[in-house]
This record gives sequence, structure tokens and C-alpha cells, in this order.
Amino acid sequence: MSGSGPPGSGDYESPFILVIDIGSSSIKGGLYDARARAVKGTSAREPNEQTVASDGTSEQSAKEIQEAVGRVVDSVLAQSGKFKDQIAAVGADSMASTILGVDQEGRPVTPVYTYADSRSAADVEALRRELDVRAVYDRTGCPQHTSYVPGRIRWLQRTDPDTAAKVYRWVDLPTYIYSGWFARQDVPASYSVASWSGMLNRRKLAWDRGLLGHLGVEKDMLPPLASHDDPVSGLSSEFAGRWPDLADKPFFLAVGDGAAVNVGTGCVTPGRIALTVGTTGALRLLLHGQTPDVPRGLWAYCLGTDSTLLGGSFSEGGNILEWTQETLRLPPADKVEDELKKLKPDGHGISVLPFIAGERSIGWSTAASGTFRGIRISTRPIDILQACMEAVAYRFALVAGLLLPLAGKDPVIVASGGGIHGSDYWLQTIADVMQSQIGISGESQETSRGSAILALHALGVWPELDAHTTDIVRIYDPRPDLREVYGEALDRQRELYRAILGEPGF
Repeated sequence: MSGSGPPGSGDYESPFILVIDIGSSSIKGGLYDARARAVKGTSAREPNEQTVASDGTSEQSAKEIQEAVGRVVDSVLAQSGKFKDQIAAVGADSMASTILGVDQEGRPVTPVYTYADSRSAADVEALRRELDVRAVYDRTGCPQHTSYVPGRIRWLQRTDPDTAAKVYRWVDLPTYIYSGWFARQDVPASYSVASWSGMLNRRKLAWDRGLLGHLGVEKDMLPPLASHDDPVSGLSSEFAGRWPDLADKPFFLAVGDGAAVNVGTGCVTPGRIALTVGTTGALRLLLHGQTPDVPRGLWAYCLGTDSTLLGGSFSEGGNILEWTQETLRLPPADKVEDELKKLKPDGHGISVLPFIAGERSIGWSTAASGTFRGIRISTRPIDILQACMEAVAYRFALVAGLLLPLAGKDPVIVASGGGIHGSDYWLQTIADVMQSQIGISGESQETSRGSAILALHALGVWPELDAHTTDIVRIYDPRPDLREVYGEALDRQRELYRAILGEPGF
């Protein structure tokens, strides 16, 4: 079935999905048709900025985010034209590993703490000493790290016990937002979002009893759990009046944004691996019908009841390019692209630990910071930029070394994200360092598209998550003659890591 919509919208097919994408830098929304094509003229965007500080603070106002998400929905509906009455459902994704404390009425008593908040470093180290780390890692799929919730709860209990005592329930950001829209305090968290907390027993699909007991957190202090394709419906009178076209439509539970990217780029089988570089970076593989062991250094998150997202993620990505360009007053990346291509690979002799925002995979250090070794009087700003770009590529190579043995034969690596678009140099460098062919996704807004596909699949419109092919618009082939050069440079980075941070503590 096709419909008529905004001018120039094309021959779209009903039903339509309204998608909400809560990212770390912006909140986006839009309408997608039955083939998961973005409907032109329906997109909306609101900024989403964290309060950050040198002590590791990274937090936000829950109420401000909820209001911004509401404005995005307002805008999408206002632009949907005749498609509005053909909206079948709402799909959502969110930056993962968010947490806030609410009171008995669901009102925030803490800010939203994001994955980037590192104030819990001392508490994470304490948990590493107290827990059977390997056993908890196996059950939850997550190491003990500041990115996850256990250390954050312990930190608040230690540093602000009065506020911690006011917390009636701990919830993730999308669950908090849905709870407000539906005027319910029993809105579930999806297994996907819950697993990103580091507190879900992925083998039992339940909150991890041993970990909760150690933290002094009762199970009923956390949301109930459900699969992302188990929707919530029946908006409260306030929001039904505001969005009458959505009043009784199913709202599918949010998934982690990384899972949505895999789906949106067609990386839903072991034969396709998603490589993403936005502000941060990640390499992810989706496995079905099993609960795999986790290679030390990686993580394993649930998607649904029988799918696991396995991979590694970094606190660095496009942010280190932005930092380098601003700090060294370099021209924008597109202005230095030609100059970068003239440089000899690893010709600068600099080794970089690119942890300007801390480290996640693969060492999960709580003490990591940016480190440069080998800078000389002859070093130029562009040499430092090149060294930083190569350093991020080395982190991808380390994760790939653990992940690729679990993939299918000759897997396709599909790259996406705003951090790499526009830089042929960086994409070629990543392919050369990994010695793997990399294809570039032809999809735009891969995260939102993935959430639309998950909703369409839940509705039965898509029989499989890859019912329609995802285009690859360009291929970067590795240059074999650079294998040795980059292999030696990667060894230098490993040596620098051990000298500064020691061996991983998981």
C-alpha cells in the first residue's frame, strides 16, 4: 500500500514507523516507511548536551531530556502530513548505560548519569577486589568499569548517602521517559538496554541476583524486564491529548543505539560486522540462537531473547580528531585530507594511547588518559593528527583480533558514522591496519533506520531483519605491503599501554 505525503516524498509504502533516537549529542526523530526508508521532510532534531567536568562528571537533567524528546515527537507529527494516520508504531533507541534514581512517584532524585561519567573509578576498583570478577563478567557480559552501573551505584552510596537513600527505583533514560508518557511505574526495560547496564544476567534474562545483593539493591528497585518487541501502549490522558495519533499505538521498548546501528546497516548475521565511528567508536557482531562466551576485553549485550551483540567499543573516535584539530589549530579534516595522503604511514615515530575520554575496550582501565610518546622538535601538528588517526585504527585492530574468529568465513566489515564520512584517508588507514576489506554503508541515519526495522519486524511487516538489502557504496581494500609497518606500530602501542597502565584487570 502506498500513500501520499509531504511534497517530493516519493512513493512510500504503509505502514509507517515514528522513530526516536536519543543520542549522546542530539535527539533525532523521523518517519520511516514499510521498507525502512526515511520519509523526506519529517525529520527533527534537538541538541543533547551533557554537563561535564574535569573530575569525570558526565550528567544531564532527566526532565530537560524528556522535554526535548517530546518536542522531537511534536515536530515529526507536525510534518507527517497524510502519513500521520498510517503510523503503526513507535520505535526507539538510546545511548546506552544511562541511569538515574527516581522516587516512588517516578520523579528524578538524581541527574541522568551517562556511560562517560568516570567518577566511580575508585568504586570500580573496590568492586574488582570484592567480586569474583570473571564469574560476574561471564554472567553479565560486562567487566567492572566506570561505563557500567554497578560502580555508579556504589559511588553514589559512598559519596552522597542521603541522596542514595531517597532512590526508590533505578531506571534507564528511555524507561524514565516512557514511564512519564504512560503514567506508569511498571514500564519494562528491554533486555537490550538492561544488558548495557552491566547488571543483567544474560543467561537467565534476569537482573543478576548476586551482583544486586552485593550492592544492597533489591530486584524491585529496578524496572521489570521484557523483550524490545513487547510493546507498551495506552498513553496517559495528557500525552494522548498531545499526540492523539499515537494514543493507542504500540511503543516498542528502546534498544541500545549500537544494536540499532547493526540492524540499520544490515549487520545482522555473522557474515557482516558493523564498524562505527561517531564521537566514539565500536566494532560489533550480532549472533543468533546462542549465548556465547565473551572473549576477555570485549562485551556481550542482549538484543532480544535469543540474540547477542558481541563486540568492543571505545571512548575515542571522531572526538580525538576534533580535539586534535582544535588544540593544534589545524584546518578542518577535509582541508588537510590531501596533506594526510602525502604522509608516510607511521612516518612520525609517535606512539599514542588515544584515551582522552578514558578507555573501554580492550583493557577497560579506570586510570587511562591520553598519552603521547616520541614527540620531537621536528614533530609537526599534522604528524600528531596522523598519529591519533592511526592510534584509533590500532584499537579497532585489537578488537578485530578477538572478534573475527567468531564471525563467518570472509566476513564483510560495514563502516558507518559521521566520524569517518568525508575522510578517505582514515578509512583506508583503518583497512590497512586491520588488513581487512571495509565497505561503506549507503544508508543514512543508520541508527534510526535500525529502530524502524526492529519495529517493522515486531509488527510482522519484515519477516527477517535483513528482508531488504542494505547497499554498500564503496569498498576499501587493504594494502598488503603495509601489514608489517602497521604491525610494528601496533606493537609499540601495546608496549606503551603496558608501561603506563600495566596488564588489564579483568
